Amino acid sequence: MAVMLAIGLWGLDRGGMWGDESVTFQVAQRTVPQIWRLLHDVDAVHGLYYLFMHAVLAVHPGEVVLRLPSVCAATVTAGLVAALGVRLAGPRVGLGAGLLYAITPMTGHYAQEGRSYALVAAGVAGATLLLLGAVEAATARAWWPYGTVLAPTCLLHELAVPVLCAHALTLALLRVPRAVWSGWGRAAGVVVLLLLPLVWVSQGQSGQVAWLESPGWDSAGRLVRNFSPGPDGVAFWGSLLLMAVGLRTRRLAAVALPLLLVPPVILMTVSQARPLFHDRYVLYSLAGASLLVAAGAGQVAGALGRVRWDGRRVRVGGRRVRALLGVTGVLALAAAFVQQLPVHRQHRSAAHRPDNLAVVSALAIRQMRPGDPVLFVPSVGRLAALAYPKGFRQVRDIALRESAPRSGTLWGREATPVELRHRLGSVDRVWIVAEAYALDPRWSPRDPVERTKLAVLAEEFTVREEHARDGVILRLHVRKTPADTPSTDDPPGSATTAGLPKANHPPARPAPPRPGPW
Repeated sequence: MAVMLAIGLWGLDRGGMWGDESVTFQVAQRTVPQIWRLLHDVDAVHGLYYLFMHAVLAVHPGEVVLRLPSVCAATVTAGLVAALGVRLAGPRVGLGAGLLYAITPMTGHYAQEGRSYALVAAGVAGATLLLLGAVEAATARAWWPYGTVLAPTCLLHELAVPVLCAHALTLALLRVPRAVWSGWGRAAGVVVLLLLPLVWVSQGQSGQVAWLESPGWDSAGRLVRNFSPGPDGVAFWGSLLLMAVGLRTRRLAAVALPLLLVPPVILMTVSQARPLFHDRYVLYSLAGASLLVAAGAGQVAGALGRVRWDGRRVRVGGRRVRALLGVTGVLALAAAFVQQLPVHRQHRSAAHRPDNLAVVSALAIRQMRPGDPVLFVPSVGRLAALAYPKGFRQVRDIALRESAPRSGTLWGREATPVELRHRLGSVDRVWIVAEAYALDPRWSPRDPVERTKLAVLAEEFTVREEHARDGVILRLHVRKTPADTPSTDDPPGSATTAGLPKANHPPARPAPPRPGPW
């Protein structure tokens, strides 16, 4: 836990939120009625997390405070993984599993994310430990703590519910008696019943994950590498080998293997028909990998301790052997961490995240003048203004009709196409904050408001200035003069017709989807 806490706090203030974190930041600062309205219309999946963060950010609204709950959750998870290892295979395996979980880059990445995934991982690890306690106690009352922990865990993110299937497989592998099945079934049934209203509401909000694609073998390979202390080299192949050896620790394998495999397999299978899979949604399965690798290391250490030298048997419990194996294990973990140190450093850079909204705001401060109209293309780009309002405080959001909190949306409700044309017709200059794909001439948005933005800019404006930073483009468009009007000889859709220099047009390619708040 100490190691995980240190890794989590290292570089926590990276100086910029990315899109999903900014959603947490701005939604959590709304009033409870405003949050409740948002959950009904847009983002019910994270409802419990937003209400929790509302209380957290009431203490101090800042980036570090935004991420502290995830750091604390990851720290608790490392301790719970260690406790699982101790219960299932002894102190050495427990210590190794907890340390492996702490140094895995994927753990550190989401320990510093202002989202719910680290909290879900802590809940699943705690519920798995309580599952073992309930099996051993074999009483009906013992299942109450299990259900009490698992229910809010699934409410934090409904895609944690496959862990119920993993726990069912664990009970089958442990060959528990019928009374245990009965107790678990009642607890699982209560969890499912509590989750049904959330599932019902969230089905109507599935557009939030419309950007996801059906996973293939490349997705499975990437997940395997993310679950390893290292994505390649000795750390990766060594961890795979140790996981295979760890299957010999049957009681631990009965818990760790279902936790590792069942949730990802379920989500990947479902995603062939309806994409729902992303690595972060199964972060909680990483605990299974750490347990198996540690169990494999324990098996290898036990085998080495039984090797005969000079015809004499060296006891596993011998002081020298125990010290030698302990030092070897520490050195192996330290080497794995050092090997992945560049990856850990990347995760602590705001530039490594999908976007850096602080950079957008800083660029706006330097370039825009008070009173300038600004247009976000697409409208999700308004998250920069919501997360870092300082850069946009003195400018005018020309497309905004109703603010995000008042409209019960994530980034506000914009004017209709007719209203937007009228508003743009009254200005001679407008700043455009756009993601790179939105300025691709082949990009054709479905939203009529977004289409209107592009059409008016192409018909009535031309580019005066352009500034780019970290995938975000800031352009100043000014109204065309007669000299800017294209001749009739210009082919339709040419760079001149679009009002843009030809050099500004990248090679045509499909626009990459922007991750949604799930």
